[in-house]
Amino acid sequence: MIDIKLVRDSPSLFEKAYSRMKRPELHTQFKELVEKDKQVRALKGELDGLRAQKNVLSQEVNALRKAGKSIDATLKKMKELPEEVRKKEEEYGSVEKRVQELLKTLPNLIHEKVPYGLSDKDNPEIKKWGKLPKFSFPVKNHVEILESLGAVDFDASARATGSGFYYLKGDFALLNQALIHFVLDYMKEKKYTYIEPPLMLKKEILFAGIDQKAFEQSIYGLEGEDTCMIGTSEFSILGMHADQVLTELPQKYFSYTMCFRKEIGAHGINEKGLWRTHQFNKVEQFIFCSKEDSWKFYDELLKNTEGVFQALELPYRVIEICTGDLASWKARSADVEVWRPTTEAYGEVASLSNCTDYQARNLNIRYETKEGKEVVHTLNNTALATSRALVAIVEHYQQKDGSIAIPTVLQKYMGKKVIKKSS
Repeated sequence: MIDIKLVRDSPSLFEKAYSRMKRPELHTQFKELVEKDKQVRALKGELDGLRAQKNVLSQEVNALRKAGKSIDATLKKMKELPEEVRKKEEEYGSVEKRVQELLKTLPNLIHEKVPYGLSDKDNPEIKKWGKLPKFSFPVKNHVEILESLGAVDFDASARATGSGFYYLKGDFALLNQALIHFVLDYMKEKKYTYIEPPLMLKKEILFAGIDQKAFEQSIYGLEGEDTCMIGTSEFSILGMHADQVLTELPQKYFSYTMCFRKEIGAHGINEKGLWRTHQFNKVEQFIFCSKEDSWKFYDELLKNTEGVFQALELPYRVIEICTGDLASWKARSADVEVWRPTTEAYGEVASLSNCTDYQARNLNIRYETKEGKEVVHTLNNTALATSRALVAIVEHYQQKDGSIAIPTVLQKYMGKKVIKKSS
């Protein structure tokens, strides 16, 4: 939710941002918001005046009685007053409701570094790390390799659950756990606090973080209940401090959870394998901080994720999310994409976001300052989603004999250096 005080004090900030986004409909909505806000404040003044009339009229009746004058006209006004108040309250409520809708619908103020673009195809590359691997043999995709090793069973999961799920087996399943343990240890060294949050969440908490369209495309709601399965622990952690005033900042968290996503829309679940699934393991980073430290921690969260992929020795790039691909609740966002030898393209493995005060305002999460209470800023970034990291590891570390070399940083968790076919 955008800040109504900022709308009143600095409307030019929003007008400038919406001009950069080249979305004229936002100017129209913002103009409506400004007008409705003026209207709602005027109506509130009128409503307060009507409510105050009750005491004024009561005093007038007493004065007329003492003076021995007729009170009929004043009594008539007193009888009509409740209906006038009711009508004015109805009008006020209708306008106020629209103001709140616009505050929650209009997008966050974007950072000056967010480039203009129409879609994800316009997201520019801002950094690249690592050397692309060279193979002396024909490379295979992760499904071919894993099925030949007996390390997965996609056919069984399709029969048992449907597409987009999987059975991991033997050493490969343990490699998944090794990845989790490695990242947990990595984040602990960064002095972040570990959280295991609920895997179910009230929709009112979720809608403070994402919009209706994002919910419909990605989140599993529970029939007959006002709860849903989490698509990322970001929103569970966000809800942890709802309606609280934080006395110490920053609050740095990381969490491990299973996550569940519908994956409806442009991508869907169209290919066999681990790259795009309905269920996956994820370690997430999350920070609550003051507005002054917001962008410092944006850089820190990106650095943390880059460190994970550098430790795994997987080539990656960082792309800046353009205006046309930026979610409405984000002020700035970047994706980390890992190189896949089999597709000869980069694919998203982490998504960094600074939502400034947009999410926290919806949930009334604040902190104390010398000037009073301020809304906190919230930031998040994927530390690691294991399924996609596993794909990258399998495809990068595949050997000519069909085995998979284990990244050096994971070998201490596995107690071995290679995954071979079980005899």
